[in-house]
Amino acid sequence: MESEQYLAANLRRTVAEDPRTAELGVRIVVRGDHAMVSGDVACEDRRRALEEVLHEVAPELTILNDVRVTPAGEPDGEEDLR
Repeated sequence: MESEQYLAANLRRTVAEDPRTAELGVRIVVRGDHAMVSGDVACEDRRRALEEVLHEVAPELTILNDVRVTPAGEPDGEEDLR
């Protein structure tokens, strides 16, 4: 079996390159038969897609999804720069 670090790097590359996810800012750590995913995404659909892609690529792993949804919308009001 691949080393945990090598597997985590492959999973990070997969979520960065898959058009359903295209996420660069998520962290993936593999420990035994678990992959812990954390970070921030813009919507719930993207959060679910991350888990789906990881299950497809590594079905033997249990995915622990700790990704938060933080919408990236227009700022409210004006920013006061001094």
